[in-house]
Amino acid sequence: MPRQGRQRSESKIYHVMIRGNEKKNIFHAEEDKLRFLEILAEQSKKRQYAIYAYCLMDNHVHFLLNEGNDEISRIMKSVNISYVYYFNKKYGRVGHLFQDRFKSEAIDTDEYLMSAVRYIHNNPIKARLVKRASEYKWSSFKLYIQPSGKNLVDTELVLGLFSNHRDNAIAFFEEFSNVQNDEQFIDVSDKVIEKQIQTEEQAREWLKVYLGKEYAFAEIADNINLRKDMILELKNKSSLTIQQIANLLGLGRNIVQRTK
Repeated sequence: MPRQGRQRSESKIYHVMIRGNEKKNIFHAEEDKLRFLEILAEQSKKRQYAIYAYCLMDNHVHFLLNEGNDEISRIMKSVNISYVYYFNKKYGRVGHLFQDRFKSEAIDTDEYLMSAVRYIHNNPIKARLVKRASEYKWSSFKLYIQPSGKNLVDTELVLGLFSNHRDNAIAFFEEFSNVQNDEQFIDVSDKVIEKQIQTEEQAREWLKVYLGKEYAFAEIADNINLRKDMILELKNKSSLTIQQIANLLGLGRNIVQRTK
């Protein structure tokens, strides 16, 4: 099956995930995680991109970046090559370290950006490594609630979405981060490759068959039962993200997220 074209972000912001080949660890020691963060910082200065959040797990990494005037693919290539060179040299190995291409999803709304940051920081909680995001050493969460001057992560954009007053923004951010939710973003699960609908084009064709005709956004929005059926079918049968399904149906992301 041909690869799905990477979704472009109008905001230039992406949630990115890379994972170890064959689910193997990409970090064997704290030194490795430190080196990966150093590479992110080095490359961000060189290529002029911004990092808004990150979380380093043993066999995968999540981070949120703004590609600026560069391109996400070139940025990830430079980061991956630098880290693989370090890792292979240190451990006397050869060959691939990361599994296939990196995964990414476009972040095109402020709401989606806030939710993505929360999702990334709460990854260790989901993995039952810690009970609170603040307890995990290898994410950017503490950089938000305990600012310490200039660092790898640009916290100003996200905190500014909560309040113009810094202390209030940090308090609101921490409260928001602790809210229980069932947000769906790209992750390490392999289930997506089993879905019969892999691309937005395939989803559009499926919708035409499902409805027996070309569809209109207004028709979907006005018919609650039809809308629910289509959302659930696309969630179950496709590998599309919540945002892609929302765009496809002309609906708000929250409507798609909440439909069960």
